[in-house]
Amino acid sequence: MKPTEETVSDEALMADAAAGDRKAFGTLTRRHLRRSIALAQRVVGNAADAEEVAQDAFLQIWANADRWRGDGTRFTTWLYRIVVNRAIDYKRRRSFSPLDAADEIADPAWSAETVIDGIRIGAAVDAAIAALPERQRAALSLCYHEEMTCAEASEILQVSVSAMESLLVRARRVVRARLQPLIRQKDGVRS
Repeated sequence: MKPTEETVSDEALMADAAAGDRKAFGTLTRRHLRRSIALAQRVVGNAADAEEVAQDAFLQIWANADRWRGDGTRFTTWLYRIVVNRAIDYKRRRSFSPLDAADEIADPAWSAETVIDGIRIGAAVDAAIAALPERQRAALSLCYHEEMTCAEASEILQVSVSAMESLLVRARRVVRARLQPLIRQKDGVRS
């Protein structure tokens, strides 16, 4: 039985792409573009920039397909490493903040107070995460949003597992400290 496009492994498709097979590369792109954009968005902070970062990452992969080693490294590890590095570089190059997205329309089934609390808490969490150094933000994104293990994420960021755990501990500690006044206020305790 001949393997179909859906059953061929990423690594086999990348090997074919490295040999110049555009169809194999197209399959890889379709499989991983959406998650790559989501990962980039969590690092750079907005959808438009994330799309640009993901496109740039896939262009880099196509241009450097012949560098694919396929020596036991998963394609997604290589891909996410490129996306994270491109996103961090992009964020550093930008000298201004993107325009804020339009306000969300509240669900009419919720009370105004609930909606306002949710927006305020969400904005506080987003701001606390956005204020983290890029590597800590990338570590949180890989481990929590992409649901990778510390070992997988450490490969992408090219750090040891203990360094990845340290990045996560520091990131959680900083986010928790920044949210503490909001938590106390929500619980009715004045700071």
